[in-house]
Amino acid sequence: MPKSRIRKKDEFKPPPERKATQIDLGGGGGRRWVAPLMLTLFGLGLAWIVVFYVTNSALPVEAFGNWNIVVGFGFIAGGFVVSTQWK
Repeated sequence: MPKSRIRKKDEFKPPPERKATQIDLGGGGGRRWVAPLMLTLFGLGLAWIVVFYVTNSALPVEAFGNWNIVVGFGFIAGGFVVSTQWK
């Protein structure tokens, strides 16, 4: 069997140093409205569904019938959509 060649290793050269970049964590994004709106939509959707069940489908809007559940979940889904804007 042939003998393998011995390879010389290059000297270790450390990578060039990088300067640290500053990240602005001070806010200033103007997104203070996201958390209150998100929580409001969650609460409104939950309250809509609870009122619908407690009043035996007489409230919040009797004409909607069982679609009141969809409206309540729509508010909750809106809360999730708004939550994607939170930084």
